[in-house]
Order: sequence, then C-alpha cells, then structure tokens
Amino acid sequence: MRVRNTDVKVILGDITDLDVDAIVNPANTELVMGGGLARAIRDKGGVAIEQEAVGQGPIAVGEAVVTKAGNLKAKHVIHAATMGMDLKTDEHKIRAAARNALKRAVEAGMASVALPALGCGTGLFPLVGAAKIMTQEALRAAREEKTPLREIVFCVQNDEAFGIFQKNVEGYLRHVIQDLAWGPYVTTDILIELPDGLVLIERTNPPFGWALPGGFVDRGESLETAARREAKEETGLDLVELKQFHTYSDPSRDPRFHTITTVFMAKGVGSPMAGDDAKGLKVVPFENLRKFQYAFDHNQVIEDYLKARMASA
Repeated sequence: MRVRNTDVKVILGDITDLDVDAIVNPANTELVMGGGLARAIRDKGGVAIEQEAVGQGPIAVGEAVVTKAGNLKAKHVIHAATMGMDLKTDEHKIRAAARNALKRAVEAGMASVALPALGCGTGLFPLVGAAKIMTQEALRAAREEKTPLREIVFCVQNDEAFGIFQKNVEGYLRHVIQDLAWGPYVTTDILIELPDGLVLIERTNPPFGWALPGGFVDRGESLETAARREAKEETGLDLVELKQFHTYSDPSRDPRFHTITTVFMAKGVGSPMAGDDAKGLKVVPFENLRKFQYAFDHNQVIEDYLKARMASA
C-alpha cells in the first residue's frame, strides 16, 4: 500500500537476495553475526560486514548502525539490535530497533529498505505482534514530509509468516489510511478570561459566527501546546493557569465532520488582538455572554462555563 510517497509491501523470499539500498539485520548488542539471519548475511556477503559492524559496537538494545553490504546485491546493511547477549526481546526492543533502522536509512538518504520479521527468529516474538509494531514504525517513517524513502519492504521466509504479515500489515495500513482518515478529529478551544470578560473571536471560515478561540491539534502536539498556540495565533495572548474544563464529543457538534474538542480555561496575558485566523475579536463581559449565538456547540460550552463560574463564586 502507498503511504504518501512511499510504498509499503510484504514479500516472500530471501532478504539476502534483494537489490535494495539496505537490508536490516536483527542484531545483538555486540553486533556479532554468529547465528540465524545475521550469520546468513555474513556468509553470503562476507566477513567484512561483521568486522565493520563490530568496529561500531557494542550498541544499546534498540540502536542501529550502518555498514557496507559486501557481496550482497544490497548496498548497505543496517544492524538493528533487537536483543542483548541474553537473546531476549520484547515489544519495546523491537519497536526501537525498527524505528532506528528506518531512521538510519532516512539519515543516509536511502530510497529503499527491506526488513525481516524482527525478533521472531531467535527472539521467538509472535509474528502478529512484530507485524503490527513494524507497520506502525513504517507508517511513522513514511508520513514524514521530507523522507527519501520510496519503498519499505517486509521480507519474510515462509508461507506462514507471509500470510500473517500480509494480513496484518495491509489491514493496519488500510485502517489508518482509510478508516481513521474520516475522523474523529482532535481540536481544542479555550475560555480565555480577562478582567473585563471572556475573549471571543469572529471566524473567517465556515461555520461563520462568534466562537471561542481554538483549532485543530497538529501532529506531535499535546492538547496544552495546541491550546497555547491557537490562543496566540488568534488573539495574541499568552495563557497562564491553563487547565482543562471539559471535553465535548457529540458527533453533530461540528457541521463539517466529527470533531472532539477539549475545552481549556486560562487567564490571558497581554493585549488582545485578532490574528490572521480571526476576522474579529471581542472581550465580552461575563453577564453578556448569553446574548450571542455561537458557532459549533459553543452556546452549550458557554452555558456550562457560566454555571460552573456561578457555582464556584
């Protein structure tokens, strides 16, 4: 399946035969290639691969290093430590190894990388779990805006592993790309208190009207970070004493699509001024807040806020 500009696919075959920028070796922390797939890579590609790897070790579990690929068709080998010398692995080690292997590929400007079923050989980790963990990390890497990766291949060696990986990789990607793409989306709104009243903004985009400052949570942001950013962008105000008020999740609260908003309360610091994302701005005295008709479900939010304010007075 295609994720932005990257194809993510599952194939049945021998990873040591692939003509890609890099294949991933499920390594130990000493980077000694003594058994399993590591030994197969060394035997086919040459001992120089192991010598170059060991020269960069030892590494922590989950870390990864890059070497040349010797006689292999691949240009490089990325050695990702899925276990220590105790030969034990788990979800967190496999996730870190997959993430750092893909990170090394991106840092080196690689366009194609092939990964085996990490942790499922000597580590005896379940194939289903590995497939889902590795797909999550492939999705993360493929969604980065400037990634050079154009192909991420999961290469497994037998029919059982192929069936499990194909089902879980494609199923997971389809769920995220097709199902979750329709929402619900995460937003935040802010009840910004000033001495003279509450800050409202007039929206420039539909649904039009007056509303609380707020907007969508960007990828990589916490709710609190998004609230502070939106408040600054729309009102010019910094926020202090920020705290959650309530979460509103009615599927009909937003006429555009299903959004879930967490409403915050805060004190505003600075001089309020409508930003580029707002057509206008008003500081409305608390006793006049019920006189407005609001976009979204902000009539209900304001009503809940005023009742809470009265109860705490």
